[in-house]
Amino acid sequence: MVSREHKIAALHGKLQLLRSITNSHALNKTSIIVDASKYIAELKQKVERLNQDIANAQTSNDQNPLPIVTVENLEKGILINVLSKKSCQGLLVFILEAFEELGLNVLDARVSCTDTFSLQAVGGELDEENGESIDAQGVKQALLKAIRNWSRNADQQE
Repeated sequence: MVSREHKIAALHGKLQLLRSITNSHALNKTSIIVDASKYIAELKQKVERLNQDIANAQTSNDQNPLPIVTVENLEKGILINVLSKKSCQGLLVFILEAFEELGLNVLDARVSCTDTFSLQAVGGELDEENGESIDAQGVKQALLKAIRNWSRNADQQE
């Protein structure tokens, strides 16, 4: 009997974990799984869009490829992705300065600068007290400007 109760408790724990990962508000097993399926489909669409953006950027900028920037709104905050096929020495500094100029609170970030450049960051509200929300397009424009400035700076140093 204990093993059956243990299995039920383990299943319940896994369902709750799945519920939290997918931001589901469902209470029963079926609804949690349906929400997880929808979440997976959304992730697949995002991956396809990113792959298309990468392919488009590579074909249009084969000679001097600049990093690709995607910015999207989350329920509370904003998701920022910056990807480049090559290492971009010094780019992170320009991006962080852009975040600072925007007053963007970075809640979580992952950066890789080894062979390629990859940044994924989650930004929080700009001004929670005044209810000022983040403008995804404004953040993207500021990042593109920072990347152009970095590119000019890198070209001058060569």
